Amino acid sequence: MFALRRLQPLSVRLVRTNTTLQAASSTKAKAPAAGASQTADAPVKKRRVRPLKTRRPKISLEHPREWNRPLAFGVLPVYDEALKIIKADSEALKVEIQEVQASLEAAKKASEPNTEAIKEIEEKLQYLEIQSEINFPEVQWKCANGMADLSKAVDRHIIEKRWRKEGALDLLMERIHQMHVVPDVLPDLHPSFDLRVTFPEHHDQNNIPEVDVKSKYGFVEPGVYLLPEQTVEPPKLYKDVFHTDERLYTLIMVDPDVPDEAINSYQTFLHWLQPNITLSAISPSMISNTNTHTQYIAPHPQKGTPYHRYTIMLLPQKSHIDVPVVEMDQRLGFSVREFMAKYDIDPSTGGGAHMWREVWNETVSGIYRDVLKLEEPRFGKPPKPDRYADVKGKNRYML
Repeated sequence: MFALRRLQPLSVRLVRTNTTLQAASSTKAKAPAAGASQTADAPVKKRRVRPLKTRRPKISLEHPREWNRPLAFGVLPVYDEALKIIKADSEALKVEIQEVQASLEAAKKASEPNTEAIKEIEEKLQYLEIQSEINFPEVQWKCANGMADLSKAVDRHIIEKRWRKEGALDLLMERIHQMHVVPDVLPDLHPSFDLRVTFPEHHDQNNIPEVDVKSKYGFVEPGVYLLPEQTVEPPKLYKDVFHTDERLYTLIMVDPDVPDEAINSYQTFLHWLQPNITLSAISPSMISNTNTHTQYIAPHPQKGTPYHRYTIMLLPQKSHIDVPVVEMDQRLGFSVREFMAKYDIDPSTGGGAHMWREVWNETVSGIYRDVLKLEEPRFGKPPKPDRYADVKGKNRYML
């Protein structure tokens, strides 16, 4: 008779070295020699785990880096020759720039300056400045890695072209029109610069949604859903403006989806208002001093209602305007159209915009209780009419 013997499984331990992963067996292939000490039960010394460094350090205006050639001289002669041609072309354009600058100064010093001619010369000068720098690899590399200097015409041109051509503007306009922000909030909108909104990032652990207050702020894609606890504090706003002169803008944030029971429709709630914000290409990217007028009120979508469209706009002003602070009892029923008509604001001439969506959760109850000091309303679908209410409770067999 044959006897069956259960074999012990061979445990394999992976050991990480500098170059490869090696497989080490916990049992020896050969039997130990006689008299050898048994070390199988001895504690295994743990190796120190070194933290892995990121392959690429952070690159930004706060952490700048210099551009390095991807290829050394002589490795690829055609690349070296291309750089020589780009440099020669840039030098020729710079000579032409000096000639155009001289003609511009002469046109301005004329006894009767021709405004249209001066404007044409300035546009030609800006075009030449862009063309003299745009083909250099280091210029493109810096703009692609967050180190663009918007005081330079070439950097402004590259950043604006990327915003208009690579999908960011298209996505914004798609969400604004698909979700009917135009025409529900504005009759028309033509953004002229990139407005980015950041809120605390959301972390979902053990299926419990929560916001890590220590986490960094993250950029919000237009039209996405956010949680009310993410938007309790005002967002941080960033911009890429492409005009060098200082212009005034009005910041407005509204919710056009508050139920109006009186007319069985919706009305607008004003969450935020800040007029006379000065912006230009050389001003800081982060917009500051935005909560000194009509202060920010956190979004609070009512229970039982569909999603709410929270819309932020930076609308261009023609001059300085004097706007009174909107009191709490005047925020509900705010009309963006009437505000623009009163202060001569035309959103079709430029500006910036952004929007996101929210629905009710338990955080909204705290906003009503602690911030608004109001009883929280609750909405729902009206009950269906009972067609048999008149005959219920009656004997159907008796006249």
